[in-house]
Amino acid sequence: MKTLINNATLVDGTGAARRRADVLLDGAVIAAVVDAGTLDAGSLTAAETGAERVIDATGLVLSPGFIDMHAHSDLQLLVNRDHYAKLSQGVTTELLGQDGLSYAPVDDATLAGVREKIAGWNDNPAEFDWNWRTVGEYLDRLDTLEEGGRIATNAAYLVPQGTVRAMVMGFAEGDPTPEQQQQMQDIIRTAMEEGAVGMSSGLTYTPGMYAQTEELAGLCRTVGELGGFYAPHHRSYGKGALGAYAEMIGLSRETGCALHLSHATMNFAENKGRAGELLELIDQALDQGVDITLDTYPYLPGATTLSAILPSWASSGGTEATLARLADPETRARIQEAVEIYGSDGCHGVVAEWDTLEISGVQNPALAGYVGKTVRDIAAETKQEPFDVFAQILTEDRLGTGILQHVGHEENVQAIMKHRTHTGGSDGLLVGAKPHPRAWGTFPRYLGHYSRDLGLLSLEEMVHHLTGRPAARLKLHNRGLVREGYAADVVLFDPETVRDEATFENPRQAASGLQYVFVNGTAAIDGGKPTGARAGRALRRSSDGLTREGQQ
Repeated sequence: MKTLINNATLVDGTGAARRRADVLLDGAVIAAVVDAGTLDAGSLTAAETGAERVIDATGLVLSPGFIDMHAHSDLQLLVNRDHYAKLSQGVTTELLGQDGLSYAPVDDATLAGVREKIAGWNDNPAEFDWNWRTVGEYLDRLDTLEEGGRIATNAAYLVPQGTVRAMVMGFAEGDPTPEQQQQMQDIIRTAMEEGAVGMSSGLTYTPGMYAQTEELAGLCRTVGELGGFYAPHHRSYGKGALGAYAEMIGLSRETGCALHLSHATMNFAENKGRAGELLELIDQALDQGVDITLDTYPYLPGATTLSAILPSWASSGGTEATLARLADPETRARIQEAVEIYGSDGCHGVVAEWDTLEISGVQNPALAGYVGKTVRDIAAETKQEPFDVFAQILTEDRLGTGILQHVGHEENVQAIMKHRTHTGGSDGLLVGAKPHPRAWGTFPRYLGHYSRDLGLLSLEEMVHHLTGRPAARLKLHNRGLVREGYAADVVLFDPETVRDEATFENPRQAASGLQYVFVNGTAAIDGGKPTGARAGRALRRSSDGLTREGQQ
């Protein structure tokens, strides 16, 4: 249908100053963007537009739909199709396949391993129909849901390096042979030819973390040749964080592959107040012509799985091998030494601080009483040592436990948020009894708390960070701006009342102040209420390097 939006305060995603405007949506396309009053509901001009609906947007900001540059909705888009967590905060496009682990491309054995490994991120429904194996088939599934339905938001995909490595080498340690290296590069090339926009890594997660710099360089060259970008969760956000960032920047410089730094934070006690050192490293590379962007979430705690705290050698070989090591007294003692004395590489080289690890979700219903408590809390209640609690939960939950990790610093968050290459990403996990509130609150928190309340960035700048800038990184053909001929992904919100309502105590709370969300011209949020409409599309890298909807 044609929808006429009158008298809006237009913040168009470019960073330009706001202005009053009328905007006409014609089906899935923005048909007109003109000065306010030009298209008036009572005028002949409006009648000529054929608008079937008119929205008076007086007092509301009209902006492009927000782009979540770090989403873990890979499975939840298909399982919980209303996807209210993201639509209710104005997200119209998500980037999936994060942290080197996702569900395509896979073979049967790899899929089984990945499903268990990231159950804490996405759940692992037994009755679900996993009817794809390639990236192309996965994107087709997003576009052709049963009963003619679609996904709720648009979605682009990163080919996950850890999953690709598992296909070729299994979940164990080791360096690839030349033949295996070439096989991984061929798989990545095929995945990108089928529509992936780049590659992700999870270099504190197995098996991706077993890849040495030389192995990653070969993969990045393939990605770069096809015009994609590399989005690493690098080797440490704690001890040695700057060196880990430098490795990724060096890869980009060496291979010519564009770099997007995932959830670019400086965490743990030793990095308090050191964001400036990271930004200096990035700025030097940018000035030398290295193509770098980054994303962050506007919160202090992180979220991951409890098994991520294990040292990499203890996770080698997959779930059964890991559980066997925890059950063996001698090996278990070695794991405890790594975690509590030397600092596990899975925990960013930092000794585990049990009072910072809060259980957010479990797979085993018998463990539900632990949700919302730290490992140290549980140890005190059960009169056990914290490491024993840690090992017990991992064993009884088959490594499927989700956690919040309370290790961030506000000064770092704000400094990085203001950087010239910053974009927004929720890193939101949508499952678990008590997920991180960023899954529901990231984008209104940027707009309300950080832009309006703290004045960290102007509204125009903040919207640019959340729309036009990420669209440029994704090479979106016609999204990320309010412009004639662009896809009708738009949001209307009240700049005075928009705010996140999700809290750590009550995380599944929709934001305030968002009145309308249109995805491809269809109202998914109307008058602040969900409509149930699902109009999203899979967005695929095309042969011309741009990212657009439709088969390639």
